[in-house]
Amino acid sequence: MTVPSVPLAQPAQDSTRARIQLQAARLFVQRGYHGVSMREVAEAVGVTKPALYHHYADKEALFLSMLDGALGGLSRLIELASAQTDLRAQLHTLVEELIASAPEQRVGLQLAGELRHVSPERRAVFEQAYRRVWMGGLTSLFEQAAERGELRLDVPPAGLTRAFLALLYPLVSGVPQPDPHGTARALLAVYLDGATPR
Repeated sequence: MTVPSVPLAQPAQDSTRARIQLQAARLFVQRGYHGVSMREVAEAVGVTKPALYHHYADKEALFLSMLDGALGGLSRLIELASAQTDLRAQLHTLVEELIASAPEQRVGLQLAGELRHVSPERRAVFEQAYRRVWMGGLTSLFEQAAERGELRLDVPPAGLTRAFLALLYPLVSGVPQPDPHGTARALLAVYLDGATPR
């Protein structure tokens, strides 16, 4: 697991819980799920283990709370995009916000890669929430655009969602793009010109 190339942003709210999440995310990204103990998280935060357990019942609960936070960020992106009036503006807003939050998105992706280490039951709950919030939210944008006549009708909205995510992935994973905004504009132009009716 590689360390993100951009440092994790300091949470706006400097609470103990925010500090725990910041340090735990750093450790999980550096060492992977099994390479981190609650003792190490407590030491990194500067709290005792009992204080850490006061906030999180176990390592799995801490890890999943970070993924829930990342999912909450994706949900906010869908809300921002939904406030726009047409699909082009919605996708432009969504891509610009993803680029602006790329360091956090990279961390979220790296943490999601460790999801296989949590219990199957808890993993299933998170995966269901991810599909509903992120995949479902995007698909809903495409469904509504199709109803407004903004999209061709021979490709199902779920397929358009997967294609859109495939284009977005390089913007928030791996090495930061030298011109992310230019890349995003190009990707959106290619995507929408191929998806809009002729």
